[in-house]
Amino acid sequence: MHLWDKGGKTKESLISFTCANDRIYDARLAPYDIVGSMAHAVMLERCGLISAGEKDSLLAGLARLFEETAQSDFSIGKEFEDIHSWVENRLHAMAGEPAEKPQANFKGNQIALDAAGKLHTGRSRNDQVLTDLHLYIRHQSFLLAHDLKKLAEDFLDLSETHKGDLMPGFTHMQAAMVTSFGLWFASYAESLCDDLHVLSGAAALADASPLGTAAGYGTSLPIDREMTAELLGFSRLIVSSPYAQMSRGRTERQVTGAIASVAGTIGRFASDVILFMSPGYQFVALTEDLTTGSSIMPQKKNPDLFELIRVRCNRLLAVPGEIALMTAGLPPGYNRDYQELKAVLFDAFDGITELIHAIRGALEGLVVRKDILSDTRYNDIFSVEEANRMVREGVPFRVAYREAAKKAGSGSFSVASVADYTHTGSIVNTGRKIIQQRIDDLMKGFMAGCSPEELQAGIPVRARLYNS
Repeated sequence: MHLWDKGGKTKESLISFTCANDRIYDARLAPYDIVGSMAHAVMLERCGLISAGEKDSLLAGLARLFEETAQSDFSIGKEFEDIHSWVENRLHAMAGEPAEKPQANFKGNQIALDAAGKLHTGRSRNDQVLTDLHLYIRHQSFLLAHDLKKLAEDFLDLSETHKGDLMPGFTHMQAAMVTSFGLWFASYAESLCDDLHVLSGAAALADASPLGTAAGYGTSLPIDREMTAELLGFSRLIVSSPYAQMSRGRTERQVTGAIASVAGTIGRFASDVILFMSPGYQFVALTEDLTTGSSIMPQKKNPDLFELIRVRCNRLLAVPGEIALMTAGLPPGYNRDYQELKAVLFDAFDGITELIHAIRGALEGLVVRKDILSDTRYNDIFSVEEANRMVREGVPFRVAYREAAKKAGSGSFSVASVADYTHTGSIVNTGRKIIQQRIDDLMKGFMAGCSPEELQAGIPVRARLYNS
């Protein structure tokens, strides 16, 4: 049964084409959809659109459905078009109808039939799925932020461990100046700070309630949009009803843009590792359990893990552009094209989460070489230190620069003391505490308590406060 069924006949092949894959993605939205319906039911009762008994019946039935969606084998059967029709039909079935449904004999909470039929009052699937997606994005962004925090702190720990392990820094792919693995690791922790900042801004776009905008043009029924926003923990409303549908694709593009930013950081680190493992560098190595071999070359220990991390990160870089192309030039209002954004969005969150876990595991097997600068090939990188030594003696820098340049290639430069590096962001002073504080501050921008389970538990509390 479809919520739009008027008694006619629709080709089964059309239903299969339009719904088959979407049911899979809707199953992931199920808990968010149900808590949204809980908030909606509470609001309907307060506005006098359903009775207190009908509200209680709906909340009891929805709680039972919430438990069903938590089961590992939960899926939406092909007899249902989407999560919204599944919920409404299951509520009817729990009351003993409709008889043609396989759930007809389920005698759960005996929800009144008219109460089940009133749940959709004052809303459309258009604002309903958008609410689901905003709840999903807000929650998943919170989880992603915590994963990023852990990864950034892994980099900071490695920065402290390897603060004194020197390496050459490069410009134009040429050895340039002395630096350290401590700074290398710290730079990626700081890059993740910027990624957290971008993610926080993108998540803020989803922290707005579209519920009650209906099909995109509001409703003549006396609903209270502010109340449902409060019950679901949204910080604000999408005010203009038409903008709710205009925002489809825009929010997803911004969020996947933030994911792409993270992918850019991780992918670049993976590329560094691959380069630094190569014969011309040999700055780092991987423990044997993190390498693969060759079917023909016995000596090979390949960094396949990092190569696949790199390419999967590069694929995520393309996702915002994919969304832009999918939604370009669409006419006003809801368009079924938006349905295809779910797969892209979910895959992006899944992909970046898997990559973070992979890179964190790989860091445990990354071995840093500690004697790199004993190689005479890198002696010239201390020419800057020679020039700085003369500057400290009062020689103008340009004169000192020319004098140091005369000795380039001679192998005669002295290895500088790292103790000379004292400013913030240098070898001795990597700025770890500053970066850690920035991470902690950025994490305050992500809303806690936004999981479906926490929202469900909080709705009665927020309702009492709202009514007071």
